[in-house]
Amino acid sequence: MNRLRVTPGPVLALTALWLAARALTLWLLLHDSAPLLGGGSVAREVWRLYFHWYGVLAHGSFPAHDTLWQYPPGAGAVLLAPGLLPGLTYFQAFVVLTLAVDALIAAVLVRAGTRPGRSLLGAALWTGGLPLLLHLPLARYDVAVTALAVLSLLTVSRSPRAAGVFGALGALVKVWPALVLLGTPPGRSTRTAWAWATAAGTAALGVLAVFFTAPLSFLREQGGRGVQIESLGGTALNLARHAGWSGRVRYQYGAMELVGPHAHAVASASLALTAVAFGLLVLWRVRAAHWNEATPYDAALSAVLLFTVTSRVISPQYMIWLIGLAAVCLTSRRTSQRPVAVLVLAASALSTVAYPMCYREVVDGSWSGCLLMLARNALLAAAAVLSFVRVWRAARPPAGKNAPTTQPRPGSDRLPDRALTTS
Repeated sequence: MNRLRVTPGPVLALTALWLAARALTLWLLLHDSAPLLGGGSVAREVWRLYFHWYGVLAHGSFPAHDTLWQYPPGAGAVLLAPGLLPGLTYFQAFVVLTLAVDALIAAVLVRAGTRPGRSLLGAALWTGGLPLLLHLPLARYDVAVTALAVLSLLTVSRSPRAAGVFGALGALVKVWPALVLLGTPPGRSTRTAWAWATAAGTAALGVLAVFFTAPLSFLREQGGRGVQIESLGGTALNLARHAGWSGRVRYQYGAMELVGPHAHAVASASLALTAVAFGLLVLWRVRAAHWNEATPYDAALSAVLLFTVTSRVISPQYMIWLIGLAAVCLTSRRTSQRPVAVLVLAASALSTVAYPMCYREVVDGSWSGCLLMLARNALLAAAAVLSFVRVWRAARPPAGKNAPTTQPRPGSDRLPDRALTTS
């Protein structure tokens, strides 16, 4: 019987690193008003916007007529959670809960990494990589969303039911965690995960619909979004300003968006590219013939990268998702995504330079701002292409060999050590 083997040295080192890094991010949050840290714009999202939504949600309604409310109904539960901590302001409680969820992610990554044949690189990437975003993760609820995705992926081999539930709850909070179920092992595991995801999602949505009015109001506001300045389309339009394009930047739908001639066409092109990305992922799923323990992790990172780079919006907090998924990939020694993880870390560092450090240059469309976003988005695009290519190649059986057809034992949710095949 395999026993969990824990090496105290690396685990203690990771614990010390986590404590030191989070202490630093807390210090940065306390000095959020410094011009180089955004002049208060990072923390303002919590104590002004999130707290305002908390007041609306506490009265049993979603912010139905607020153009800034563009989130699925599960987000309401996350934003209400700080109110459960007595004796703290909303902002303080939000930060405490975010740190607790951050610690949970680190803990489950350590647990996964200390299993036989696994690696602590994933825990190290999360612990050391998240601070590249400075104090931003402490002032966004994306850490909580990422936790649900991480839990879904790390439970898929042992309990597809739990993986489906976590994935569904994540999707109800911010949609994208539904993508983590794309790479579930074929056969019984996939059927179980998706069935439980459907059931859990339906039940949770039903509960929210009973206790809150207008749970689906976010769809109207989400559909009206344009080209956000930090997206690939936004970078192209910002560069076009230097070639005489007459468009301008406008604050709308909670983001700095580019409006003017052809901006709608760029937004439509982004949606079309997202559809193409979805088609590629479906094609991969149908054609995949070689499965291993890392396949669900790698497919999740690839899917979220593709949807991120083709989106009309690439907010800085999206990097939290990518760091979390890359960390899950690195818990497996069989992952194909190690170079992709490096690109994600580099893109995260540049995202921090863009926001909050040099956001004025980005908004003004100066050459430095344009080149900064061009570099960041080029890294993300390269990561997305490389990730998909490596996932595609890894799903092919070894050249000149027929992949084994070993399937899990009846009644077992665990993947066998050898590759799985599908027809």
